[in-house]
Amino acid sequence: MGSQPPQEPENGFPTSIKPFEPEQFRRHAHLVVDFIVDYYKNIENYPVRSQVEPGYLRKRTPDTAPNGPETMEDILRDIRTDVIPGLTHWQSPNFYGYFPSNMSTAGFLGEMLCTAFNTPGFNWITSPASTELENIVMDWIGKMLQLPIEFLFSGGGGGVMQGTTCEAILCTVVAARDKMLQKIGLENIVKLVVYASDQTHSAFQKASQIAGIRRENFRAVGTTAGNAFSMTPDGLRAAIEADIRAGLVPLFLCPTVGTTSSTAVDPLGPLCDVAKEYEIEDGLVQFQPSQMVLHHHGACCLWLKEPGSLNDALSTNPEYLRNKASESKSVVDYKDWQICLNRRFRSLKLWLVLRTYGVANMQNFLRRHVGMAKEFEGFVRKDTRFEVVVPRNFSTIVFRVSPVGTGDEGANELTAKLLESVNESGKVFMTHAVVGGVYVIRVAIGATLTEDRHVNLAWDVVQEHANRMLI
Repeated sequence: MGSQPPQEPENGFPTSIKPFEPEQFRRHAHLVVDFIVDYYKNIENYPVRSQVEPGYLRKRTPDTAPNGPETMEDILRDIRTDVIPGLTHWQSPNFYGYFPSNMSTAGFLGEMLCTAFNTPGFNWITSPASTELENIVMDWIGKMLQLPIEFLFSGGGGGVMQGTTCEAILCTVVAARDKMLQKIGLENIVKLVVYASDQTHSAFQKASQIAGIRRENFRAVGTTAGNAFSMTPDGLRAAIEADIRAGLVPLFLCPTVGTTSSTAVDPLGPLCDVAKEYEIEDGLVQFQPSQMVLHHHGACCLWLKEPGSLNDALSTNPEYLRNKASESKSVVDYKDWQICLNRRFRSLKLWLVLRTYGVANMQNFLRRHVGMAKEFEGFVRKDTRFEVVVPRNFSTIVFRVSPVGTGDEGANELTAKLLESVNESGKVFMTHAVVGGVYVIRVAIGATLTEDRHVNLAWDVVQEHANRMLI
């Protein structure tokens, strides 16, 4: 189409292939877009949780890569027959597990543009638009979240889009670590202690270990149902003072707004007051756009009051990256705000999403899911066979089989069996957590395509399987 086909030798394979041929790309892109549209049109027909056994895909694929090119039609056929059965469909409107990883038309198109430009953007001069658009978008999102002005570029702080939450936490812990070790000496790294609640995501512990914090110096401050499983200032203070008496050095506090297990909200103001009293690092905010603003996963927004400490810990200045703009200190070089050198043009995708839908529609999107969560919570509370374990925050409901007549151990066992039975049906997918020794079912409502009818279906499925198991 538009060019001469490559010469074919006797074995039937072309002697060369063009990595990018415009008209071929146009045709293949149309095939892929049609495939994606058909997938989403039929997504409710697939079991939400994959039903395959471990190792299934190796039995369906050749032992070696093909020696010659294959047609896009054949490749898409194999995706349909071999890959899709092994997917757990996160974009299904009946997906309620973990937290949502949202998508949108604008997100798809933004990803295409990001991939098309393929800019590494590690410093300003490699792609000024990449850096400056990220500065702008991070201030936009910061204002949407009503962050204090000191977290924004316009207020002396600044933001960066990291690849994952773990990367963002690791960068900030490393910055806090280096800042503290400059005061107390490198040999005292074994004394550094970090703090979070026992409900904080495991990414914080992982990042702390990578940063050199000893496992025994990770403090998971205990929580109870009485305080809705959030960290208390008194509990934090007691942990800090015990460490100081033991000759250790408090370093970093990681409070959470919406923990993974139960969406508990730690009291930020009082906790930060304690942190300031003991000179613990807390001047940062993280936000996951894939769970909130119709942005595909693969990005974590991080804001800092003092970006300089991050730069001091992570910056490198080899001769081959030196340039006038960087030397002038008038630009941001994002290579000094992250672990890796190269980075994607993530801000372009988020910018496209924000411009396509607008803030008001984002707010309505979130309110709609909160409303559906309230409805599901009402279903649970009206059925005496169940109990809501913690007060609902946002759009996640945490419930279990009532312990009346069975005790906690019996309720835990029945709740686990009920969850597995529900998920085996393939009609919906929910996940579990254990909070305060209680096994709970989490229903995280937030998928882009979820509507009221899907929430009603989810409750019908729970009741159907409960009717078989519970009297």
